[in-house]
Amino acid sequence: MGEHGHGHGHGHGETLDDTLEPLPRRTRRVLTAVVLVVLAAAVAGVLATWPHDVPSASTTYVGAQTVRGDVTATRMLTCRGELAEERLPDGTLPETVECPQATVRVDGTEQDATQDVTVTVPAAVFHGGLSAGDRVVLTRYPGEAGGAATYAWEDLDRRVPLLVVVAVFVVLTVAVGRRRGLAALAGLAVGGAAIAFHVVPALLAQEDAVVVGLSSAVAVMGVVLYLTHGFSTRTTVAYLGTVAGLLVTAGAAVLAVDANHLTGLSEESAYTVTVLTGAVDLRGVVLAGTLVAALGLLNDVTITQAAAVWEVRAARGGGFRELFAAGMRVGRDHLASTVYTVTFAYAGAAMPSLLLIRLYEQPLGQVVSSAAIAEELVRSAVGGIALALTVPLTTALAAALVLRSRPAAAAPGSGT
Repeated sequence: MGEHGHGHGHGHGETLDDTLEPLPRRTRRVLTAVVLVVLAAAVAGVLATWPHDVPSASTTYVGAQTVRGDVTATRMLTCRGELAEERLPDGTLPETVECPQATVRVDGTEQDATQDVTVTVPAAVFHGGLSAGDRVVLTRYPGEAGGAATYAWEDLDRRVPLLVVVAVFVVLTVAVGRRRGLAALAGLAVGGAAIAFHVVPALLAQEDAVVVGLSSAVAVMGVVLYLTHGFSTRTTVAYLGTVAGLLVTAGAAVLAVDANHLTGLSEESAYTVTVLTGAVDLRGVVLAGTLVAALGLLNDVTITQAAAVWEVRAARGGGFRELFAAGMRVGRDHLASTVYTVTFAYAGAAMPSLLLIRLYEQPLGQVVSSAAIAEELVRSAVGGIALALTVPLTTALAAALVLRSRPAAAAPGSGT
């Protein structure tokens, strides 16, 4: 019994695939061909939707410049309520609203020397703890006809604390995960580059959102999975399962977004995009965002299912039905935990909208069907649909392929 446990352990550098002989050559060739075809299609999609003419906000705000500075003082003023977003739940405008201001010592630029300027600050930022000494970012607009430049609040300067948080994350990931952790970080960098240089510019350039999201996601996962988990049949099973899940996600997302008439205008930032670009179809942004969000979920589930089936086969053997049943027992638990994890994550992202809706005391039916909540519900439902179909599909593929491998012969002296 002790020798058997040692033979299938993973504490001595042995992987699950080491306990099985390689697949037959013909099977490996078929798998390789399928993966290459999928990757080729993904690369073709990326090339076909690669953006060449991306709109920029600089065409709208000519001469606008980002500057930085330090807050030297803050104060709270009151102003007359005039803006639509300041309306009270009964529809009336308040007589006065908070108008916090900050005095900022702006760093010197080529156009201006170091100077103190006063800007109006969002009330939420002020109440969040803005104080003297905080580093902030402003937008500088050049004056007309030689007049003085004006400044507007943009955001807090978070570069230093963000760098610290990311550095700690990287160090701990490599320290604990070692080679796998380093590979995961490299994969994360690949995914981030794909979003920054393909997905976002392509959406701004009005390329087909489904093609953009699918091609980029499939290509990225081809790199990330093999880079992180190595070249093996298990990784190939996880990759093909992930691709199938992405296809399901795309189809379900298209149907759900169209059926619910989701326009992507529930957030202020999304509305600003349409103002600055003039024509971006934000339904496509919702679709692409759903696909990108599904990547991590599908990857986690497919890797787990493939590993579970391989572990069961290596430990106790069995036929297709036994392997599938054992894998699905793991998959059901994983599916259940993942579904409510995703739902709570989306609920957390929608919390500001939930607070606003609660303040307006809208009926439950109206709350659920509001654009902001409907988008999160659709993302959760589409993710759940994809997971529910991907788990059995990946498990079945893993069981079928692992049966093509025979348990490896025991090493001399290792016992039986």
